[in-house]
Amino acid sequence: MASAKKGCETTPETRETEMTYVESLRCRECGRTYDVAPIYTCKWCFGPLECAYNYDAIRAVISRERIAAGPPSIWRYADLLPVDRNPAVDLGAGFTPLVRADRLAAELGLGEVWIKNDTTNPTNSFKDRVTSVALSKALEFGFKVAACASTGNLANAVAAHSAHAGLRSFVFVPANLEAGKIITTAVYGGNVIAIDGNYDDVNRLCAELAGMYPWAFVNVNVRTYYAEGSKTLAFETAEQLGWQVPDHVVVPVASGSLLTKIRKGFDELYEVGLLDEKPEVRVSGAQALGCSPVASAWEGGLDTIKPVKPDTIAKSLAIGNPADGYFALDAVRQTNGGFAAVTDDEIVEGIRLLARTEGIFAETAGGVTIATLAQLAAKGIVRADERVVAYITGHGLKTLDAVQGVVGPTATIASTLDAFHAAFNPEDLA
Repeated sequence: MASAKKGCETTPETRETEMTYVESLRCRECGRTYDVAPIYTCKWCFGPLECAYNYDAIRAVISRERIAAGPPSIWRYADLLPVDRNPAVDLGAGFTPLVRADRLAAELGLGEVWIKNDTTNPTNSFKDRVTSVALSKALEFGFKVAACASTGNLANAVAAHSAHAGLRSFVFVPANLEAGKIITTAVYGGNVIAIDGNYDDVNRLCAELAGMYPWAFVNVNVRTYYAEGSKTLAFETAEQLGWQVPDHVVVPVASGSLLTKIRKGFDELYEVGLLDEKPEVRVSGAQALGCSPVASAWEGGLDTIKPVKPDTIAKSLAIGNPADGYFALDAVRQTNGGFAAVTDDEIVEGIRLLARTEGIFAETAGGVTIATLAQLAAKGIVRADERVVAYITGHGLKTLDAVQGVVGPTATIASTLDAFHAAFNPEDLA
């Protein structure tokens, strides 16, 4: 059996290119520190590792002006990311639109609502952010093969960024994944392996493979760096709001990493002097009722996350045993946010609501976010006096099946004026 470390140990050459602002890796549970390497769990308590930065050094060089002079992508925040700026595996992820959503706000009885629209990323989801960071770090470590377990969006991103970087790729997905996501992964020419089972089955196999082959599994042995890419959603939100933070954010929850890193991102901006005041952002989580282990723990007042078997149309959120579920739960509690789980019907209505009010077509995960925003607004958890940002993480073209039987032609008629006028009331044409 091949060693996981063979061919990918940190060498003096890769050390020289590592960004000096990452001092070490630190366990989120027990606080033990480790050298910067392709590892992701603590040897002592098996807790997850995260990057520990030298914020004093970053504060000495970073500024709003330095960021504004950077590229219109996540790499304008290179000082706050765990990789060397050059070369980066970069397809232009990030700096996506922050859209004021007044029509949506009016529908929900809210005041100031913004949509962070990550559907415009290179492969149409926020996973381009994390993949760009992960594969940039993988190259520093000397990996030649990229891999991942995915519910679809990450598969797209890893396949595309691997092709751009000249890396071989192996992506593992559930066999019942939406056909569109499989096609838009396979087109990049890498290896796509469909597994008979759900995401948690796929993830277990990938954890075993990561111990056998010298591959960069972006959400296994490179996960520590991969997760840092999600912070850029918070960075961009603050910058696009004129270096202010929202009062409340609503974030879809799968593994829980996105929610925790968005919160971390706001805190880091203050830590390095880019925000004038300590952020007090309320963070709320959104899950599908058919896969809602974190929301269930929230509703039950529990500290443990009970794994579930996913059964929802929101396949990109269908992680029944979320690795960062506890940390997401803790973040919501600490910030006085809320959690909600929404039905498949509510997800579809959330997709349609966002599309008809703001012209943004979201995938099912976005439907979860909007439906949750509606539910939390109705309960008074999201308030009308708050500036709210909802994160839309993927494009609706990825999940057409969800709305295929619900939307369609307004009318099918013959190609005559009489047929057109017969199909509509005169007042509808005024």
